[in-house]
Amino acid sequence: MKFKDEVARRRTFGIVSHPDAGKTTLTEKLLLYGGAIQEAGAVKSNKIKKGAASDFMEIERQRGISVATSVLAFEYDGTKINILDTPGHKDFAEDTFRTLTAVDSVIVVVDVAKGVEEQTEKLVEVCRMRQIPMIVFINKMDREGKDAFDLLDEIEQKLGLHVTPLSFPIGMGYDLKGIYNLHQKNVNLFTGETSKDIHNTVKISDLSDPKLNQLLGDTSADQLREELELVQGIYPDFDREEYLAGNLQPVFFGSALHNFGVKELLDGFIEIAPPPRPKNAEEREVKPLEDDFSGFVFKIHANMDPKHRDRLAFVKIVSGKFERNTAYKHVRLGKNLKFSSPNAFFAEKKEIVDVSYPGDIVGLHDTGNFKIGDTLTSGEELHYKGIPSFSPEHFRYINNADPMKSKQLAKGIDQLMDEGVAQLFTLELNGRKVIGTVGALQFEVIQYRLEHEYSAKCSYENLNVHKACWVDTADWESEEFNDFKRVKAKFLAKDKRGQLVFFADSAFSLQMTQQKYPGIKFHFVSEFERLSERKA
Repeated sequence: MKFKDEVARRRTFGIVSHPDAGKTTLTEKLLLYGGAIQEAGAVKSNKIKKGAASDFMEIERQRGISVATSVLAFEYDGTKINILDTPGHKDFAEDTFRTLTAVDSVIVVVDVAKGVEEQTEKLVEVCRMRQIPMIVFINKMDREGKDAFDLLDEIEQKLGLHVTPLSFPIGMGYDLKGIYNLHQKNVNLFTGETSKDIHNTVKISDLSDPKLNQLLGDTSADQLREELELVQGIYPDFDREEYLAGNLQPVFFGSALHNFGVKELLDGFIEIAPPPRPKNAEEREVKPLEDDFSGFVFKIHANMDPKHRDRLAFVKIVSGKFERNTAYKHVRLGKNLKFSSPNAFFAEKKEIVDVSYPGDIVGLHDTGNFKIGDTLTSGEELHYKGIPSFSPEHFRYINNADPMKSKQLAKGIDQLMDEGVAQLFTLELNGRKVIGTVGALQFEVIQYRLEHEYSAKCSYENLNVHKACWVDTADWESEEFNDFKRVKAKFLAKDKRGQLVFFADSAFSLQMTQQKYPGIKFHFVSEFERLSERKA
């Protein structure tokens, strides 16, 4: 197959939602359709049920939540699909925001009973800001919930979207009869069965067809006709160009648990979703069909295989072909690296690939060369934009709970911090280690992973910090800077890259410090390279 055709048949997308909307269950059912798994798992902390393929970390299986983005690739109907299943919990939003830099489109999952929830609003705002094409999937139609029109209104108002239904439910909960597919002009009848092989789909192009009454009964058929007349009167016709520009969001209804409406979603997605899209670097816009390879690291994960204690950098390929055993330039380090065993992913299962194309995600074994945001190219100096880093909001001292395992603890902390799950600071005054996270639940994940992946135990102590501020000044030898260091000595720390950080214990204290030392800048986001370059 030609390079151009390989690129055109790829679809890379993320699935986002509030926790518990059924995101991971939907991922499982999409995999089921792709033939990637034989039996879909459930995301419950119940040891009898098969676990979800995308929740492969032990803590995810126990807690019944996703705590890390997982990458899953499969083939369906001649299309190569790359799914990035993201954590829904707000304490892991950092991972989700970074993942959104690596997708070409997004499926937003909304619970029919709960409607639009807080975390969905935040994630959709990021997608809107980046003009990522979005499809909305209203899930759990087999349960009682909000009226379809009320939900569509809520999605428009709360998420600021401009929607058009491509399918519409016939009833809901106990009365769910099926779904009318406006795109394909057919009725998909709900049987309550979960097998992917049950297809009660009847072609009905003309709604006045009496066959509709035979299928649904007079009451449901008449109600569907009325509702579809309303839909066509209120909502715009689907326009793919508007969808790709991020101005129009198609909506599908279904029940991921019952595998209902999932095929319609998948078929619709393949037809309308974009192939790999161009991406902006600081230097220029990079297009997928360019000959030269380029890609960027959006995630690092240690110990995906506990037996081998390996560390993988996830690279999204933006342009050109990535080939095994070929030397590529690591732009930040300015040196060439060769990779003998690049991996394609299916959750924690990996296979070595010889060639990968734009849109694909490859895992590269990493001995410490990569940081999140790094660029690999065929030789060109490129720096991809928009990989966010976050200022921590929760801070705790980390203590070694087992003095015999100091080395294991140090190695574990070092590797987990490189993943971007948290940030490590060392106090200048006494050398104590402090961990800062965006969400409090991260501390539990770190503690769990240190024990189960590195055989190291830690304990925490609370630390009252309002903000961590990265310190920058034009003159590191000035009297002002030396006075600042002397007065604020007990509030100063170094981050993992040796950058100086000021721990402000309150908003007032930060304000006073800024007023007292006007020549010093305090950054809330750690733009490491730029600061360290200036310092150098």
